[in-house]
Amino acid sequence: MPRTLEEVIAALPAEQRARIEARTAEIVALHMLRKTVGKTQSEVAQTLGVGQDTVSRLERRGDMLLSTLRQYVESMGGTLHLVVHMPGEPPVFIDPLRGNAGQQPGTAAQSATGGLGSRKS
Repeated sequence: MPRTLEEVIAALPAEQRARIEARTAEIVALHMLRKTVGKTQSEVAQTLGVGQDTVSRLERRGDMLLSTLRQYVESMGGTLHLVVHMPGEPPVFIDPLRGNAGQQPGTAAQSATGGLGSRKS
């Protein structure tokens, strides 16, 4: 008797299920980000100067360069910010593409990130 995808996934070890769920969340996150701003893959592709198939592959990619993710986000009118949270330490805003890696909120990193230093996660 055939099994459903849900049954197959439920039978997997917990660690493997967690990896599958995390990867699914990554894929859905990029797709939903694009949908939230009302863009199609073709529109994003046109802005990036690539084909729609490239955007489709990018949205499914498991690992990508920060510069690629930044271009994807900026093609939809957004900005990308990387924030490191360490236990007992204030957030550190990293912007390796603009040369202010490792700065604390309230410095140039905050202005480069549009003042996100006051946000709590």
